[in-house]
Order: sequence, then structure tokens, then C-alpha cells
Amino acid sequence: MWADVESNIDYLNFGEVSSLAVDILKSENMLPVSIGIFGNWGAGKSSLLKIIEKQINQEDGKDILVVNFDAWLYQGYDDARAALLEVIATKLNEAAQGNPNLVENTFSLFNRVDKVRELGYTLDGFALAMGIPTGGMVSKGVGAIKNIFSNGVNENTYQEAISTGKEVANSGLIKDKEALTPPQQINLFRDEYSGILKELGKNLIVFIDNLDRCLPQNAIQTLEAIRLFLFLPNTAFVIAADEDMIRTSVSEYFKGTSARHHIDYLDKLIQVPIRVPRTGLLEIRSYLFMLHAVNAGVDSNLVEKLRIALEKSLQESWHKDPMKKEDAIKILEGENNLELARAYDQVDRLAPIFATSPIIHGNPRIVKRLLNIVKMRSNIARRRSISLDENVITKLVIFERCAGETAANDLYSMIDTNKGYKELFSEIESTKPKNLPDSVPESWTKDDATSDFILKWFDLEPKLSDKDLRASIYLSRETMPAAHYVVGLSPKARDALSVLITTTRKSSQAAVTALRDISQDEFVPVMESLIEHLRTITEWSKQPAGFAGAVLVADKHIEAGKVFKRFISGINDNPHWMNALIKEKKWFK
Repeated sequence: MWADVESNIDYLNFGEVSSLAVDILKSENMLPVSIGIFGNWGAGKSSLLKIIEKQINQEDGKDILVVNFDAWLYQGYDDARAALLEVIATKLNEAAQGNPNLVENTFSLFNRVDKVRELGYTLDGFALAMGIPTGGMVSKGVGAIKNIFSNGVNENTYQEAISTGKEVANSGLIKDKEALTPPQQINLFRDEYSGILKELGKNLIVFIDNLDRCLPQNAIQTLEAIRLFLFLPNTAFVIAADEDMIRTSVSEYFKGTSARHHIDYLDKLIQVPIRVPRTGLLEIRSYLFMLHAVNAGVDSNLVEKLRIALEKSLQESWHKDPMKKEDAIKILEGENNLELARAYDQVDRLAPIFATSPIIHGNPRIVKRLLNIVKMRSNIARRRSISLDENVITKLVIFERCAGETAANDLYSMIDTNKGYKELFSEIESTKPKNLPDSVPESWTKDDATSDFILKWFDLEPKLSDKDLRASIYLSRETMPAAHYVVGLSPKARDALSVLITTTRKSSQAAVTALRDISQDEFVPVMESLIEHLRTITEWSKQPAGFAGAVLVADKHIEAGKVFKRFISGINDNPHWMNALIKEKKWFK
């Protein structure tokens, strides 16, 4: 299986884009600069950041200070502005070690940060690791903060941190020389920061990730902190985010502002926008080759040789045929590796589906998750001594993801009851009709996109009409992630979700009753599950099942309403029926 984390290995031919960013960051006449790495969820933004950072460190590691800031990590624990400023101040302090005067200047930066943060000297525990002299009070403060992070925030830990922060502040360790207004504090921070960086003789690059996962307040606070550094010498920011999500945060935070303001706000912060390249068929095919090579435990040097060869093949694809799977196996010295050969045979069948499906859209994260689901089910089957073809499992997983939960349930119900499904499958597989027969479930023909996908799905190997699928669907139901909708929910919440996802009217008594079974802390997960279902909808001319259920959940819980509003904002040209349902809702205003 494959870890769902960013990688500094270029699996998707990001080399040209990363080199463009690196060239800008290395050009002295381009600094200061802010670069936006824009792309949808799962498109590879975080990996692209890692690739850029790796290239920077390899080429100019001694002359550049690199700061990594995960905006999502601090959400709920610290003021986002202060957190970013302090992470930068800590990096400068680290670089200043050995120069007493510079170390003293970094203390002043910490003091400016302290004015932003309510708790006072909180996260400065980094100082302990950097060899900064500390006394008992600072150690006590670090202990208080560690307690918060280890045991969670409660009244005792919170008050302890506040008390300690005040005690440290009153001690004179971080005392201001004079009372200053906020603008004066900001100007001094900028001056002191610039002076430290100049004396160090280095450039500073800050990589900011997961900004689009943050609540609007945290996202905007982080962006506001970045503004402090705009136009300061020797400084660069590289910000990875979903552009639309950030603009939604702007509209939420600055209520009543125009759409033009939402666009201008981000444009003024980002000087160089770079979009993550869209993955097409050849990119997904190469990506799958790389994933399977890693999964097969091939020597890392051989994997790197394959990566270079695939990169060259993609660059030359405009006038040459793509690399053959046999050549890929040869590079990996895997001629006798039957597992790898079977996996690569499957790649050529799956890549077109992954690349062209309107639900997957070649999204690398979705592709990796689907493959992980396949591996998980295969492993479970092996442990239970269930004989299953992994290709069959893969085919069913793809159906669940692309056709949707209702269509998958109808498929499995058809197999359960054995109501002529083999005859139906045989008819479709042998005749390859242009349209699905009338005898298929209604959920399979709800729109053209679903029908087209299912026809392509039937054409995907292996054929199913001669297979006993009962064991496969049994395993699918236990791990169905079309079932990823309900992971972590209580049984009552899962039951409520099954009702809400089929709700077509706000007046539904069944839905109203179902809402009573959802606890306060499960409203947001239920909403996210409903949205995951709604993401499978491609035709919005009429109200789909589940939308009314989502409206009812939003009405009951303010945070769930915010999540739903973000989803709605991503739908182009909201239809009349939708506007009629939501225009008067408090959570939508």
C-alpha cells in the first residue's frame, strides 16, 4: 500500500514547473516575491512544494534559509499570524547561533510576536533546543504548553499557560523597551527582521501548505501575516492552496464585499501564480508505473532510473510513442517479477478510466486511495482465505467511486438476489451497446455521464458475467468507501446519513426524525459525507437526492452550514431551484 503523504520524488513530471519556480526563487532581481502554487484537492500541490524545496536545497542550500509552515497544524492551538511570525523568528534564531548580537536581535523579534499572541511566550520552547539561556519560568511555560498539546485544552491547562505567560512577561525577559502602537510594532518587526537577514547574508524562503484546509479566520490571518513581509528584501513565500477555497474564505471573512474584492485580495498577495499541471492519460499511466514499482519493493536506484526514463518519455510524447510496459519492467530488472508484470498489465486498462472519469479527473490522491482500497481488500481476502481476483476487486472499487453509492448498492443488490444479473452482464459485455438496456437500475441512467461511465466500465477487463461475485461484494460492503462516507460515525449517525442521502424534500418526516439521532460533534462529519455523495453529481438542472438532507443539516449546525456553503460556492451557475432553497438561509448569507 502507499502512504497518503506528499513526496519529494517527482512521479508526475512536475520537473518543468518546479524548475520555473526555482529559477524565480534563485533570481536576486526577482526578490522579494510571493509564488502561488494553485490546484485542486489532491492535485499534488504539497508534493510540488517538496520537489521545489529539494531542488533549492541541492543547488543553494548554504545560501538560503528554508521555513516550512503547515497552516492547518496550528488551527485551534495558536493565533495563525503569531504562529507564522514565530516560526520565522525561530529559524532566524537558529541561523544566528554563534553570533551573540544577532541572537539578541532575534529575542526582540520574539517580543514583537508576543504582542500578537494572547498567551504570551508560548511556543518559544524552540529556544530551549537552540541553546538560548532559559530559567525556571521559561521551562515552566514550555511545560504548560506541552501539557496543552499532549492532553488537550481544558480549563486547568489553559489557565496554567496564561498564568505562566504573564509571569514570564512580567519577569522582564521579553519586556518592551517602550509602549508602542500596533503600526509601530509592525514597522519595528519589519526593520529588525530585515536587519537580521541582511547581516546573515542569506535569503529566506517560506513554504506554506494546507492553507485551504483552514477555517476562513485562520486562512486570512496567515495571509495577513504574509503581508508584513511583502516587499522586504531577500524574502520569498511559496504558498500552496486551492485558489477557489481561499477566495471563499475571503468572502466569508470579509462579509459584504464584492466578488471583485475576493479576486483582488489574493492577486495582490500572489505575484507569480503557478498552476499544478493537469494530469492526462500519459501522466497517470507513468504515475501508476511508479507507484507499482515502489509497492513491489524495487531497489530505489532502479526506481529513480525508471522515473528519469518516464520523464523523458513524457517530454517526447508529442512526437514519440509512450514507453511500453515491457521497457519499464526491463529498466526495473523485473523480467521475472510476476507480481509486477500483472500490475503493469492492469495499468494500461485502468489509466484511461482514472484519467477521463469525471469523478476522478486524474487526481493523484484519489488514484492512490483507490489503489490502497484494492490492496486492503486483497489483504483481508487473503487473511480470510477468500479466493478473489484482484482485478475484479479493482473493477468494483472503480464502480463504487465513479458511479456513486446508490448505483453501487443497486449493483450489489442485483448480485445478491441473483435476478438475472449474469444474463444482463453477458448481453452488455458481448454486444457492447451504445446505450444501457432498459432493464438496468434507474440509478445507472440518472444522467449521461453516469451511463457513459458504466458502459466503459463494462468494457474494462476482466469480464464479470462468468464470475461468482458474491464473495467480492461481501468484502466490498465491509470496506466500501463509497463507505468512506461513514468511517468514524456512530451507528445512529450512519443510519441518519443513509436517510439524509436519499432525502428529496425538506419536509421529509423521516429526515427530521433522523436529525434527532445525530450528536452535535457528528453534524460536520455527516455533512462532509453528504457532500462526498453530492460531488458525484454532474448534472444540476434538477435537485439531486441528498441536497435537501444537506440543507436540513446546515440548518441545525452552524459549522456544518459553513462547510456546505463552501461546497455550494464551487458549483458554477447555481440553478434556480438551488437558489430558492438557500437564498434566505442564515448560514448562506
